[in-house]
Amino acid sequence: MIKQHPIRIFNKAGDPPAPQNKHWYSLKASGEAETRSIEVYVYGEIGTWGITANQFVRDLAALDDGVSPIVVAFNSVGGDLFDGLAIHNALSRLGERCTGRVDALAASAASVAVCGAYKVVIASNAMLMIHNPWTYAAGDAEDLRKVATALDQAMEAIIAAYKAKAPDIDEVELRRMVNAETWLTASEAVALGLADEVGEGVSVKACLGQGGALQRYQHAPQALLAQLDEPPEPGPEPTPAPIPPEPEKPPIVDSTKLALLITQSCTAAGISNLIESLISNTKLADEATVNAALTNAKAVRDLCVAARLPEFTQEFVAAGLSAEAVRGRLFDKLVSGGGFEIDNSLPISDDPVPKIQAKQPDPPSIWAARQSAQSGQSKSAKGTRT
Repeated sequence: MIKQHPIRIFNKAGDPPAPQNKHWYSLKASGEAETRSIEVYVYGEIGTWGITANQFVRDLAALDDGVSPIVVAFNSVGGDLFDGLAIHNALSRLGERCTGRVDALAASAASVAVCGAYKVVIASNAMLMIHNPWTYAAGDAEDLRKVATALDQAMEAIIAAYKAKAPDIDEVELRRMVNAETWLTASEAVALGLADEVGEGVSVKACLGQGGALQRYQHAPQALLAQLDEPPEPGPEPTPAPIPPEPEKPPIVDSTKLALLITQSCTAAGISNLIESLISNTKLADEATVNAALTNAKAVRDLCVAARLPEFTQEFVAAGLSAEAVRGRLFDKLVSGGGFEIDNSLPISDDPVPKIQAKQPDPPSIWAARQSAQSGQSKSAKGTRT
């Protein structure tokens, strides 16, 4: 049995990435004396790269002089809920000096964090998303009951954070929207009191940068997801540069060979029904793309089989979903289906060799055998002469 302490509650994220030299926030101060101001950018998944809200709070305190206005800009799919609550409380302590700004998206834990600001300005084409807390858990029934209790408590913390920003909000309606995973436009957020005013719009597509994570959510707006497939907008004309030497021509791709690779690999893995989808998705671009798609397809198949929903494998692969996105979709389907089915049987590959059962004693047969043996011995003795 595996127990995880403390409980980390996410916005349908997978396991946090290993610590690297990356950040999900940045801070800068500009101006001097009376014109000094501080800008903070939370442009990433809160709590990733091994950096917690504790470090965020320390960095902000080191830059803050106690009087300068602070603007905290958000473009985040969310992250660790408790880190989001810690940021919420840190911004709340700054009082009227703090303005929260939603540049593109403040989802899940990020929506909790931004509501800690004294004033919240949301861009006209930005969105705020609110939903239930979510986590992974393992253990026995008592462990899982404790996790469920922790999630209930986390839910109350979320409601309290939103009501701190919008004290007049109808709590029954707020809980309904949180439970339904609600995506709020700028005007809707202002109407509810979770934002104070609508600001100038920004290029949402230019700010997203987290498209893969958006696919974790069940009700992400299609208009928002559609932007992920659009080509980037052309920038200003670059300064002419010296003409570089002619690059080497790329190797010729053997489409037939790659199609054969997909066919043979799928047949060997028992996923022949995915051949057509994989050929369509990869467009037989190159061997690396094909191998990556095959690896992902096998992972998706394994997840669907583990969830006892193998019938969704082809649908998920055809949609080009990653294993991480599929994990979130399967969780939603299991929950909406009315509960979980616990399977305590051993995997087929681990089934023990059947044991040979000993034959049960048969008293009548044993008695008959003894009588026959004794009778034979008596006859033998009578035929012996000295």
